[in-house]
Amino acid sequence: MNEKRIHQVFEISILLKGAHALIECLGGLALALVSADYIKGLGQSTKASLEPLFSPVTEAKVLAGPEEVAWVESPETDVGNATALAAAAVPGKRATVVLGRFEHVNFLWEPAPVSVRVTEVVPPFPPKLFAQAAQAVAYDEDLPPIDLVLDAVRVHDLADANPAAAYLLPCRGSGTDLGAPVSFLDTRPAQREDWLMIGCERSLQFHRHFYGDEPPRVDLCPRKRVEAEGLAGPTLTKCCLIERGLEVDGEMAVLPWGANLDEVREGLRKLLL
Repeated sequence: MNEKRIHQVFEISILLKGAHALIECLGGLALALVSADYIKGLGQSTKASLEPLFSPVTEAKVLAGPEEVAWVESPETDVGNATALAAAAVPGKRATVVLGRFEHVNFLWEPAPVSVRVTEVVPPFPPKLFAQAAQAVAYDEDLPPIDLVLDAVRVHDLADANPAAAYLLPCRGSGTDLGAPVSFLDTRPAQREDWLMIGCERSLQFHRHFYGDEPPRVDLCPRKRVEAEGLAGPTLTKCCLIERGLEVDGEMAVLPWGANLDEVREGLRKLLL
């Protein structure tokens, strides 16, 4: 190739680069000036290989047309989290594109959050396991969109169904007005009263050790509630007889009474991934 030909090729390449730069500038200007209402539509493409940075597109299809897509600007939304995206999704739209935290953009197509039951004792409220599950869901970017549903084992309801002259509860954290004197096992009352225990198997073991007998008892074990009622669907609950780690039984993940966030997160992952 002679010198003149090389020079022509060089000039053409410069012109093409200039044209490409101009198109990019015009595109950026359009994004700045045109309302997000006009930037809609969601598509999917498949490329020949995942190895190189650039690869030929082998298939393309439309997932949602302009009338099926919503644009949402939500600076507080973590767009890397599916549950956060689902919370920002616009009802009735097939897809929602979200401009969220750190100006990052992501989308959710046909959101269908998975209901996860959290069976837990109240009070306190919100119950600890439910609050921990919400924390785990908020930072785990691998979990699908989740809708946590509280299935409360209410101490007050158990007392109403089992009236007594006095009650013994496992700890002060479960304290509530039951319409009768209430003692707490974790304070080890000096005097053994004629009380009705509302507690679990572990509480019964402590009572046997402290006082040498077993009182009449109403069981509040969340795990036993799930098993007795045959509740279907992914369920997160806990049991006082588990010290650390977790047990998975079908669609139920059972955690220790003092579960930490890592254990709660692992329970959710075992159920859903």
